Amino acid sequence: MKDAENVSIRRDSAGAVIAVKVVAGSSRDGAAGVVGDRLKVATTAAPEKGKANAAVVGILAAMFGLTRRQVRLISGTTTPTKTFHLEGANPETVREALRRV
Repeated sequence: MKDAENVSIRRDSAGAVIAVKVVAGSSRDGAAGVVGDRLKVATTAAPEKGKANAAVVGILAAMFGLTRRQVRLISGTTTPTKTFHLEGANPETVREALRRV
């Protein structure tokens, strides 16, 4: 992915934290580029009752080789700009996975 270096990914005591911009109601699911310092993730799920958030958890888990349980929304429940915790993930490995997208 072009601009993978610009995505805000930081290490914490239990894994990595990544900044995400969600585009709900899109025509496809998956990474859609970089917006500022956030990974742009598109999902076909509607932005209602947590459907888009749940879909993005699955998309991120698949992208980074994690289980859904290892991906947790930590901020931005009702906004398009969100922060996710990737349990057990190394920030360098996450960035490398983004480069391959």
